[in-house]
Amino acid sequence: MKRFRLSVATLALSATTLPALAEGELNLYSSRHYDTDERLYSDFTDATGIKINRIEGKADELLTRMQAEGINSPADLLLTVDTSRLARAKNMGLLQSVDSDFLENRIPAYLQDEDNQWFGFSQRARIIFYDKEDVTNPPHDYADLADPAYEGLLCIRSSSNEYNQTLLASIITHAGEEAATEWARGIVANMARSPQGGDTDQLRGLVSGECDISVSNTYYFARSIRTDVSGVSADIDGIGWVFPDQGSNGAHMNISGGGLAAHAPNRDNAVKFLEYLASDQAQQYFSAGNDEYPAVPGVALSPSVAALGFFQTDAISLSDVAANVPLAQKIFNEVGWE
Repeated sequence: MKRFRLSVATLALSATTLPALAEGELNLYSSRHYDTDERLYSDFTDATGIKINRIEGKADELLTRMQAEGINSPADLLLTVDTSRLARAKNMGLLQSVDSDFLENRIPAYLQDEDNQWFGFSQRARIIFYDKEDVTNPPHDYADLADPAYEGLLCIRSSSNEYNQTLLASIITHAGEEAATEWARGIVANMARSPQGGDTDQLRGLVSGECDISVSNTYYFARSIRTDVSGVSADIDGIGWVFPDQGSNGAHMNISGGGLAAHAPNRDNAVKFLEYLASDQAQQYFSAGNDEYPAVPGVALSPSVAALGFFQTDAISLSDVAANVPLAQKIFNEVGWE
């Protein structure tokens, strides 16, 4: 199982280079909404001469647009967050396979689609946070979150959130439908409030006292270390964290990833960009610019991410997890997880 060892000084960089100089352009459909990604795009253009034309929007809107455009779609690439969205794009016939030894060798197998239609380029662990003053015995595993001992203490996002969908889908994959249903039912019973807001709001719930335990992706917390995040950073010393399921399955990982559009008019340039995202330069920037974990092993982490410590990740195939997302949504509905 893969471990992130977060000492920046001891993590060696593998020798890779940016794509060779090319010409032309590519059309990128992206639901990543981070200003720091500007550096990814400008560095790629500076290195290759390839101009990037961006269409940005919510993931589902972009998928609907690509489907409506059909074979006339100008899209070369889809870049989005979470396995569920990438799997949906594949199932809708919006992506095509990529034959690239570079991507095959750089990206771990569990972060790739089994047909090479999408690849993960950055990761976020979905972990447990808690109020260090009020909680002396925090949950240590995902299963513990459903323990009646924590009734009324938990803040967590809605069932429509893709991060929770893939978390529950991973539990289905590991433990089966019945166990996953009981877990989801226990989570609902332990909620301190109705699901609301994003991951940062779950952390704010700890600071405000609305809850004592929350679930969030690591990069929201790491961002609060690196820069001032309202309602979190000023009181961050009072927040503890647990990487769940250490010694068993490992912490569940969400990804940001991309795939080659099914009718890409600039296919070669699009593949160059996918390969660029797996380069050391881009991988470092995912961590330094957006507080994420690189997908490529051995790439150094930013100090804000390194501060969280090392942990065991869940190396389950994300293709298998994605296949269980529809069942996860069914379970959410059954147990009344809003």
